[in-house]
Amino acid sequence: MKKFLLVLLISISAALYAQRDYPLIPRPAEVLSGEGHFFMRNDTKISYNRDTTGAIAEFLAEKLSVPTGYSIARSKGDGGVIRLLITDKYDNLLGKEGYRLNSNPSGVKIEANTCAGLFYGCNTLLQLFPADIMKNSATETDWKIPALEITDYPRFRWRGIMLDVARNFFNAQEVKRFIDQIAALKFNRFHWHLTDDEGWRIEIKSLPRLTKIGACRVKRYGVFGRRDAPKPGEKAVDCNYYTQEDIRDIVKYAAEKYITIVPEIDVPGHSMAAVASYPELSCTQDTSIKVSPGMEFAQWFGDGTFKMFVDNTLDPSNEKVYEFLDKVFGEIAELFPGPYIHVGGDECYKGFWEKDSGCIALMDEKGYEDVEQLQGYFMSRVDKILSSKGKKLIGWDEILDVGISEGATVMSWRGIEGGKKAAEMGHDVIMTPTSHCYLDYNQGDQSIDPQIYAGLRVSKTYSFEPVPEGADTKYILGGQGNLWSEQVPHFRHIEYMLYPRAWALSEIFWSKAESKDWESFSDRMFHFFERYDSAQINYSKAVYDPIVKVSSDDGQLFLKLFSELSDIDIYYTLDNTMPDNHSPLYSVPVPIPDGPVILRTRAYREEKPVSHMLKLEKKELLKRAGIFQ
Repeated sequence: MKKFLLVLLISISAALYAQRDYPLIPRPAEVLSGEGHFFMRNDTKISYNRDTTGAIAEFLAEKLSVPTGYSIARSKGDGGVIRLLITDKYDNLLGKEGYRLNSNPSGVKIEANTCAGLFYGCNTLLQLFPADIMKNSATETDWKIPALEITDYPRFRWRGIMLDVARNFFNAQEVKRFIDQIAALKFNRFHWHLTDDEGWRIEIKSLPRLTKIGACRVKRYGVFGRRDAPKPGEKAVDCNYYTQEDIRDIVKYAAEKYITIVPEIDVPGHSMAAVASYPELSCTQDTSIKVSPGMEFAQWFGDGTFKMFVDNTLDPSNEKVYEFLDKVFGEIAELFPGPYIHVGGDECYKGFWEKDSGCIALMDEKGYEDVEQLQGYFMSRVDKILSSKGKKLIGWDEILDVGISEGATVMSWRGIEGGKKAAEMGHDVIMTPTSHCYLDYNQGDQSIDPQIYAGLRVSKTYSFEPVPEGADTKYILGGQGNLWSEQVPHFRHIEYMLYPRAWALSEIFWSKAESKDWESFSDRMFHFFERYDSAQINYSKAVYDPIVKVSSDDGQLFLKLFSELSDIDIYYTLDNTMPDNHSPLYSVPVPIPDGPVILRTRAYREEKPVSHMLKLEKKELLKRAGIFQ
C-alpha cells in the first residue's frame, strides 16, 4: 500500500511539475511528462493525412528548416517522424480548435479535429524547442523537445487583438507580421480599426475622395494630441491607405493563420476623415475641415464628458449619410468574409446635432426627448444596412446607452458592467475593459515609459477574468486586447506595447481559469524574453522595474518600493549616487529626509541588474504622496 501511494504521489508531482516547467504560452489544458527526448535531425520528415493539411505541414517545415538549416521533407501519408493527423472520429473534448500532441524519442504526433487545431498544435510544438528555433538563420544547437503528452483546447471562442491603423499607418507587410505574431499565440480574431479622425485607410471604389482626401493629412511630428492643426492652404502630403487588392491579400493571409479579420468603420463619431472628404455628410457641412494630423480638437471634462471644437460626426437626419454608408459597407462586406463588421459607436459628440434643424425635425418626427436617442436611430439604420449585406453589427458599449438592435454584439471597454448588462439582455459580449486590456497604456513607471494618461502593468493584465460574477457564460464570447496607435509611430513600438501583455491575454483567453498562476506565468515569461530576443521581436522589460510609491505620515514622507515579481531585489540610493547591488537593499518603508534628495533605484535578479534605473527628484516624490508644490 505504501509503495502504491508513493508511486501515485510521484505521478501526481510529475504532472504538476510538467504544467509549471514547460515554457509554453498560453498554458495547455493538460500536460503529462514522459521519459527522454525527441531529437530532430536532418532526415526528419513531416507527414500528413489529408490534402487540406498540406499547407500546415509546409508552414511547420519552413519554421523548422530556417533555424536548423535542415531540409525538412513533407509528404502525404503516415510515414513521417512528425505526423499531422486529422482525426477520423470527432473528439468532442478538443472541439473545433483543440489538439493532442504526443512526443517521445521515436517521434511526434499531433492530432486534431480541424486544420485550426493542427495549426495550434504545431505552434505549441515550436515552443517546445530551444529559443533558437525563433531565429531567422541557421544555428547549431541540440534540436530536442521533451517527451510528453499534451491535451489542449481553448476556453473562449473569441480571442482577439485590435490594431489601430488610422492614427498611425502600418503597411501591408507590417500587418502580416503582426498577424504572424498573434497567430503564434493562438489569437483567432484581428480587429482592424481602419477609419478615424486621423485617417481613412481603406479604398472604397465608389467613393474615391475617401482615400484621395481622407487618407491624407499634413505632415507633423512630435507628441500626438499636441500637434499644430493644418494651416490654410497647406498641402496634405502624408497619404496612406490599403487598396482593395491589399485587403484581399491580407484577409487571405490571415485566414491561412486561422485568424478572422473584423474590420471597423467608426461611425457616427470619429469621422473627421470622412467629413473632410464629403463635408455634406456632417451637420455643419464645413468645407474647411481637414483630416487631423494629431491635433487637439476636443476638451475633456473630469466627469467623462467632452466638447468638440470640430464637427467630426455624421448627420443622423441626412439620407445622404445612409446612402454613403450603404456604399461603404457594401464594399466592406465583399472584402471581408467574416460574419461581423464593427461600426464603432463610441465617443460621439451630440453638440452639433442639438443645433441642427434637420436633427431637431427628426427628433420631433420620432417623438424623441433626448438628442442621445438620435444615435439609437442612427445605429438601427446602420444595422439594417449591415443585415442587407449579410453581416452582423458589433459596437463599443456606448451602443447600449441609446438602444440596441436584437442581434448586435457588444464590446465592453468602459469596464465590465456594460458587458454584464448586455449579457443579461441576451446579447453576445466581448470583454475588453480599459482596466486590463488597453495595450496603448504604458507598462512601467511614467519616468521611464513614454508618457500617456494611464498605465497598465502585465500583472494587472494577467489578473483579468473575462466572465463577470453572475454573468451567463454562454453570452461571453471571449475577450480582446486593444492597441490604439496615437503614441505608436512605428512597428517596433507595436511590439514593445504588445509584449508581454499580449502573452498574458493569450493565456487568459485560451487557458482554463483554474490554471491561472502568476508565478508560473512569470517563469514562462522569462523564457519568452529569450525566444523573442532570438526572433529579434521587441518587447518591454518594464515588469522588472521597481514600483515607487510614497506616503506621508504626520509630515514625514516614507518611500515604498515594490516589484511585480517575487525573485527581484531592489536597491536604492537617496544621496545622488548610482545604485548597485552594494547599495541599500529595500525591505521596509524608508523615511525620506528633508532637503532636495534624489531617489535612484534599480532591480536585480540573480545578482544581475535587470531593470531600468529610475530617477525621481523630490518634487516627483512629493507629488506621489499627494503633495503639490
